[in-house]
Amino acid sequence: MKTKECPSCAMETDVKNKVCHICGYEFAEYSTGFKWVAILLIILIILYFVF
Repeated sequence: MKTKECPSCAMETDVKNKVCHICGYEFAEYSTGFKWVAILLIILIILYFVF
């Protein structure tokens, strides 16, 4: 079982959990579309400064 650390209370919880079962911290989830847009913007900025 994979775990992740809660940034609020530092307890280990399952990676599938969306909320920490100890303190109630809600883990942020980013969609894959958001990640691809961010990667594309980084590449475009790098290309802009190189050329």
